[in-house]
Formats: sequence, structure tokens, C-alpha cells
Amino acid sequence: MLKSLKKVLVAALGVFASASAFAVAPATLADLTTAISFADVSLAILAVAALLVAVGVTWKGAKMVLRAVRGM
Repeated sequence: MLKSLKKVLVAALGVFASASAFAVAPATLADLTTAISFADVSLAILAVAALLVAVGVTWKGAKMVLRAVRGM
């Protein structure tokens, strides 16, 4: 019984110690918006969109070529 009580106390101490680590002063909205840069994210989104457009154009071109060859 003493071992189980010891385990509970250690677990509770770990929970309270980790909770106090997150007790930070709240940041303002201005601090949050200046700390984050979405330049890389927007560049990645635009790159994926360009890749999808290129695949779509290539697919459409291949269909047109196949239709032209079948029509001969």
C-alpha cells in the first residue's frame, strides 16, 4: 500500500510540476502576429497549386493528342 501511495504522489508531483511550467504571462495579439511568418507556408501552397495545374494541363494535352491520333 505504501508503494502505491508513493507512485500516486510522484505522479501528482509530475502533473503539478508540468502545469507550473506552462504558467507563462499571456501574450498579446500583436506579439503573436509578429512572431509568425506565413511566407514559407504560402510559398508551399502556391508550389503545390502550380504542380496541380501543371499535371492538369499535361493530362488535358495528352487527351487531346490521343484524340487526334485516334481520329487519323
